[in-house]
Amino acid sequence: MTSGIHHITLITRKVQPNVDFYAGFLGLRLVKRTAGFEDAAQLHLLYGDATGSPGSLVTFLVWEDGAPGRVGHGQPSEVSFVIAPDSIGFWLTRALRYNVATEGPAQEFGEPVIRLKDPDGVIIKLVGTDTIAAPAPYVFGDIPPHDAIRRLRGATILTATPDGTAAFVNRHFGYDESDRTDTIRRLVSQSGDIIDIRDAGGFWTAAPGTGTIDHIAFRATDKAAVDAVRTQLEAEDAGTISAHDRKYFYSLYVREPGGTLFELATDGPGMAIDEDQAALGTKLFVPEHFGGENQDSLVVLPQFSLPGEARVPARELPFVHRFTVPENPDGRTLILLHGTGGNETSLLPLGRQIAPDAELLSLRGRSVEEGYPRFFRRITNTTFDQKDIISEAEAFVAFVEGAVTGYGINLEKTVFVGYSNGANMLGATMLRHPGLIRTAVLLRPMNVLETIPVADLSGTRVLMTTGAQDPYAPHATDLEKHLINGHATVENTMINAGHQLSPQDVTITKAWLAGLEI
Repeated sequence: MTSGIHHITLITRKVQPNVDFYAGFLGLRLVKRTAGFEDAAQLHLLYGDATGSPGSLVTFLVWEDGAPGRVGHGQPSEVSFVIAPDSIGFWLTRALRYNVATEGPAQEFGEPVIRLKDPDGVIIKLVGTDTIAAPAPYVFGDIPPHDAIRRLRGATILTATPDGTAAFVNRHFGYDESDRTDTIRRLVSQSGDIIDIRDAGGFWTAAPGTGTIDHIAFRATDKAAVDAVRTQLEAEDAGTISAHDRKYFYSLYVREPGGTLFELATDGPGMAIDEDQAALGTKLFVPEHFGGENQDSLVVLPQFSLPGEARVPARELPFVHRFTVPENPDGRTLILLHGTGGNETSLLPLGRQIAPDAELLSLRGRSVEEGYPRFFRRITNTTFDQKDIISEAEAFVAFVEGAVTGYGINLEKTVFVGYSNGANMLGATMLRHPGLIRTAVLLRPMNVLETIPVADLSGTRVLMTTGAQDPYAPHATDLEKHLINGHATVENTMINAGHQLSPQDVTITKAWLAGLEI
């Protein structure tokens, strides 16, 4: 009978530090990179041994710049990997060299253990044991084969109902108690991996977010085995159960009595169903129900580099942002500002459509209104917080200046593209900081400044697109007038649309850019 852990899934806030830690420092193999099966804008990375075998896999949902979660009961708190017992010294030395903080070594249930923290603060344990078979350890870089991570050892679950949690794991996933302390009971599978159930009664509850462990997936032989467990769960009214075909395995999800999310996943078809074993993890896959290799899906996924590859640059700047480099850059850059409720990924598909070979630098507005990101606050639908506009425009200027240095951007070859609130920010910035923005596309803009400064916009080129059915359309002409008064060259095109973007915006913008010398 197949038993034990199939994989453990976590949530990370920054993809490149995550890759550097798990592939670079720990030496795991990246065996799969996909868009999320539930959300095509979410990158999903899977690390494991040389073949991506069940029991070796740790996976990450990438919530780039997402909100941190909170570790508490109803959630796993630690992930542990197997190393050789005499490799503890090697990993302590390696951690010092890579500036990774450690705790230990210590003895836990008779095994030597050191604790590390990954870049999101998740506790990673390296456990010395020879009790678990490792089918295909991955040998990477300067890590000797003997010292390489062999597979998963297990996980620790925090629960306010330890009896119920332990009984649930035993009953449905084939674990038996082997030892216990005052606060932890250790469960062991037939394959030898462990689940430590820690009594966290009186501790706060978990909250989902980055830096947390999302779920533990246990192994099943095949779909029939998964369906059999589903029948058992339904018979005992175990709560909400969902089943999914994840291409690389078939699985179901259920929560145990303490609240931790569990998955039961089949061993097959496995990671090699769409890539040769030698090429595992080299291609980015988007699920077919999201359009497969549709560029609109691919462009919103954050880019990263594996150890030894040329780095995609990342800079700390005043706005959360995404910098995306095309396969064959043409020297141009598009700086993209979203509308109300959008974020740094919202205009990336538009940017790729209008300039397929341009670098894309997309921002997230810092003002928040009713939970939605904006570039400045509004008072009513047509009046705006002037102090917020002024201060955020200054911050945006500082962002652009930092991007010029940090990303090597040439402003002579840069097009600023804004939609709605983002377009209004660009309009205000042009009038208050003339000369910074030389080429701009303003989609559904309006004037938001109450006091219009004298601005010399000579040499500035602006395309505006206004929706004939847009309720804000009458306010666009005011901005057009102020830009022209500053001697900008403005082309305002009325299209058959409302406030939402339409395919006409892409067609018109592409044609306009094609006529410019950039």
